[in-house]
Amino acid sequence: MPTKALRHLARRYRTLDTEIAELDTEIRSLCAKANPALLAASGVGPHSAAALLVAAGDNPQRMKSERSFAALCALSPVPASSGQTVRHRLNRGGDRQANNALWRIATNRIRTDPRTIEYTRRRKAEGKTRREIIRCPKRHIAREIYHLLTKPSPTPHGNDQRHQTRLTLTDAAEHLQVHPTLLSLLERGLHHNHQLATRYQKWLTDHPHRPICKT
Repeated sequence: MPTKALRHLARRYRTLDTEIAELDTEIRSLCAKANPALLAASGVGPHSAAALLVAAGDNPQRMKSERSFAALCALSPVPASSGQTVRHRLNRGGDRQANNALWRIATNRIRTDPRTIEYTRRRKAEGKTRREIIRCPKRHIAREIYHLLTKPSPTPHGNDQRHQTRLTLTDAAEHLQVHPTLLSLLERGLHHNHQLATRYQKWLTDHPHRPICKT
């Protein structure tokens, strides 16, 4: 009986794992279609992008400033003064899923983004706690996300330009220090990374065209 139960759980696990992978792929595809620049931003995964897109709604232009978006995501401080004491407390309202999405992006950047890593190092040296450190990146990220939601810019993929310069994926990958497969996914719209795409585009623009070999 225990063996039968374990087999049943294993089958259920594989089924659910497949369903999750299919849904993740669909979410990524929908986010890429709605706002590829948002999905391509540093540290932004499909689930975070989806939560932020839902929070912004069909008309993100209704948010007149990045402050209004910060308030929507519960990042704006709430006055809590008393008598002669002037202070503020954290906003516990707003869209909690959007707030959590910004927290996930911030924690991702703390691990992977050089600028955020350096900022974290400096703040730790000042004796700040992790909770205190993460508040500033979250506010900065909210400002960045607001502009991506209200004025999204196209993310370059470099495919056409690479063929015009007659360069191979291996040439580009060696210069950018990434795997050729990653650039292939980037060109086909299956991977989104705005920083890498911008570096790739700049390298293609600066690189001289290879002459056509005549036989």
